[in-house]
Amino acid sequence: MTQTPDPDLHPQFYDGIAGKRLLAWIVDVVLIVGFCLLLVPFTAFTALFFFPFFMLVVGFAYRVATLTSGSATWGMRLMAMELRDHRDRPFDFMTALLHTIGYSLSMTVTIIQVVSAVLICTTARRQSLTDMALGTVPVNRRLSR
Repeated sequence: MTQTPDPDLHPQFYDGIAGKRLLAWIVDVVLIVGFCLLLVPFTAFTALFFFPFFMLVVGFAYRVATLTSGSATWGMRLMAMELRDHRDRPFDFMTALLHTIGYSLSMTVTIIQVVSAVLICTTARRQSLTDMALGTVPVNRRLSR
């Protein structure tokens, strides 16, 4: 049983999440490309020969680190949203790692990514396939008390 906000009783937690997820993803991709370009000289420019793989590794580390530290990537934070586990708690390291693995797998298989995008747009809690598998949800960030 999930303890996350019920979308019927508290729709404000899910308002605009699908669009925010897209915008957050764009911000995150731009940041990851920027980090990669900054790191390329430290690889003696060899990363240029395997740049897509380099982006995958840097992006993986970025996602795990940011999801662990604040339950949201920097793009998500900019969009005032966060991810919560099935107990409505912020992500811990293991949940962030599993979510990032699921995200990475979905990005490598087109049909899984398409299914995830459709689910984000059509489910009440705006969950991707990875979110559904882990019981996690994206929500609008709560106001600090």
